[in-house]
Amino acid sequence: MIGSLKNSPYSVRYEEFLAALGAAREQAGLTQAELAARLNKPQSYVSKCESGERRLDVIEFEIWCQALKIDAAAFMASF
Repeated sequence: MIGSLKNSPYSVRYEEFLAALGAAREQAGLTQAELAARLNKPQSYVSKCESGERRLDVIEFEIWCQALKIDAAAFMASF
């Protein structure tokens, strides 16, 4: 369970969001290291975001989607 959301009613939904992010990366055919390179970040950044250790804000999420070449609004609508 995600540490900061452990007792939150939103924890399950956030875990689903994280799973969808990881799935989107995999569907794009990218490893964490490859996505990290596109984001100009270390691989650990992607790992921490996907595991919930680090939360993405809305701007970071948009940049993440751009790196995956997916539309952020479409991702959220399908999520």
